[in-house]
Amino acid sequence: MKQKLKILLTNDDGISAPGLYALYKEIKNIGEVFIVAPDSERSAVGHAITLSDPLKVTNFYKNESFFGHAVNGTPADCVKLAYWALNIKPDLLISGINLGANTGINIIYSGTVSAATEGMFLNIPSFAISLTTFTNPKFEIAARFARKLSRIILENALPPGTLLNVNVPAVQKEEDIAGVEITRQGKAMYLEEFDQRSDPHKRTYYWLTGQKVKLEQEPDVDDRAILNNKISITPVQFDLTNYNFLSELSRWNIQY
Repeated sequence: MKQKLKILLTNDDGISAPGLYALYKEIKNIGEVFIVAPDSERSAVGHAITLSDPLKVTNFYKNESFFGHAVNGTPADCVKLAYWALNIKPDLLISGINLGANTGINIIYSGTVSAATEGMFLNIPSFAISLTTFTNPKFEIAARFARKLSRIILENALPPGTLLNVNVPAVQKEEDIAGVEITRQGKAMYLEEFDQRSDPHKRTYYWLTGQKVKLEQEPDVDDRAILNNKISITPVQFDLTNYNFLSELSRWNIQY
């Protein structure tokens, strides 16, 4: 008898996020689903892990049924805890569906991508998936694609040290998806601003805002694919070594 697939779901928007629930409704059709996710939003925490405080795990219920484990930690914490403490050894890890794009330099900050990265470190086939909007999100199209991609990944196997970062354009109808583009991480930068405000006690505080600038034009860039209504899939690895600079740096003759 064929063993049932075990699939771990997590995110950075929190265990009550609608994107996670939409993903769960699709993925439960192809395997046994385990959910371990932050107890509240942990967006843009990168690959932070909790060392100085205890991690608390509570059962989370949805529609009066057990849904998963809520953790007072980061997305990376959730994956570590699921694997090492809760003894969940999945065949596949999916992080998402994130509210908002994770493209370009955003993947460095993204808790969604970092959860998939932690899965990759544990040799679990992993992918992160995001819906590229913050307004009126419709997660169903992205959820259906996640189910399809899950089967493809399990059939073909990802190479060691690689995860997939998936971004789905926020279209209204499935037929508006113009296809799938295998992409590279873009280099567009943010023109960042800090909006200065005052609280009721006249104390100054700042709120980070900004917009992407210098967007590349090539169709194989993640942001450009999204603008063309294509699903962007970027293979991501985290060896940060600049191999092209190794020889030059050696010639600097740095000594102690």
